[in-house]
Amino acid sequence: MTADQKGRNGRGPVSRRSFVTGLGGAVALPALVALPRLSLAQDAAAYANAIDWRQFAGQTIALAGAIHPWSSAIAPLLPDFTGLTGINVVTDFRLETTYLGAIPIQLARGNITPDVFMFTTYGQGISGGWLEPLNTFYSDRSLTDRGWYDEDDLLKTARAFPLWSDGERYAVPITSEAMTVFINGDARAAKHLPVPETFEELLATAKTLKSDAMSGIAMRAQAGGNSSPPAMGFVFSYGGAMIRDNKAAFASPEAIAAIEMYGQLLGEAGPAGIGNYEWYNVLDDFLQARTALAIDSSNFATDISNPAKSRVARQAEFAAFPHLVGRASLPFMSHWQACINAKSRNKRAAFLFLLWATSKPTSLQTAAAGLATTRVSAWSSEGFKKAFGAQAAEAALTNLQNADVDRAKAILFHPQSRPILDAFMIGVNEVVSRTKPAKAAMTAAAEKANAVIR
Repeated sequence: MTADQKGRNGRGPVSRRSFVTGLGGAVALPALVALPRLSLAQDAAAYANAIDWRQFAGQTIALAGAIHPWSSAIAPLLPDFTGLTGINVVTDFRLETTYLGAIPIQLARGNITPDVFMFTTYGQGISGGWLEPLNTFYSDRSLTDRGWYDEDDLLKTARAFPLWSDGERYAVPITSEAMTVFINGDARAAKHLPVPETFEELLATAKTLKSDAMSGIAMRAQAGGNSSPPAMGFVFSYGGAMIRDNKAAFASPEAIAAIEMYGQLLGEAGPAGIGNYEWYNVLDDFLQARTALAIDSSNFATDISNPAKSRVARQAEFAAFPHLVGRASLPFMSHWQACINAKSRNKRAAFLFLLWATSKPTSLQTAAAGLATTRVSAWSSEGFKKAFGAQAAEAALTNLQNADVDRAKAILFHPQSRPILDAFMIGVNEVVSRTKPAKAAMTAAAEKANAVIR
């Protein structure tokens, strides 16, 4: 997601798919299932191509990122990368809130490290000159064997996502996520209800399933930009947009109708205190069978399907994002991306790392551990389906394929994305909390966002 503009604060788990507790002085990465490892012979065959993998042997690159399923998946494979290339990798993985606050400061100061880093605020990074352009690296035959790398194997969203308006690329997508519907199958079956497909069906189902012991539906509603992904999917699916012609567009009739439905769902079928809900509250409620329905990141699937963490592992169902009658579903999607520091002294070695990390053979290994990568071949693999869950993988892939990349990029890549998203979610929170009607709340929110843009 990406996101995934999802800083973590407040109570609850501190990384997307695991509850990290008792950190003390050490930082633990979230656990995925055990990574499959290639044998030396398999490794040599899988990475054989026209690239001289050893051309930067002896160099050391610094890799920074959030404590996240990607960092958890890639960290155990770093010795393999060093064995293949002779490039040493020093890592700095921090809690997401800490990391997302620190990395812009480091880059703005002109630090030469990290060389490679996870990043979300693409527009800010490009405007600030922090990100190294990558097209020349892709065109350099000493660095990229394009036939072996096979960009056609990337999800369509991953191919389109990193492209800036001038066709330049400043990042490499490393994960994939889309807003997905989670259903407590036992609760649904007990009422003999079908899987909801439209927003009206979702509302009727959520209201029917609401009880004293269980809310009908849970979604994010906290008054901050981190909570925006589910609500943005509603706006998109109603035919609206977040940004049009460099102006906030969420006071349009379509967006107002979308947020009116969002508020109705949570107001009539949501849990108590919904106005304070972030992603971890939504996930925790679903894991503990405190809500019948939820909408959030597809990457929650591994936690939901894990009996050690989830009371609903056996009965959980995963479905496509709802649609408006007569319109296609357009869920919000995002990719975490990795970039090269424009001030780095090891840019070519850093690019070789990105190429390796997102290649087919590496992606197959991380996908078999449950990571939602950017590769069609990885999503199609039996290892991924087993680790992620076949139904969850199908639903997530459907939502990724249905997503409108340009609508997502218009807001995520805007230099002022953070204050725009904050203004948007303040309006959404007012609607959910029933302090303002949707038209008044979203009109005021758009005015506030446009003042920032101006």
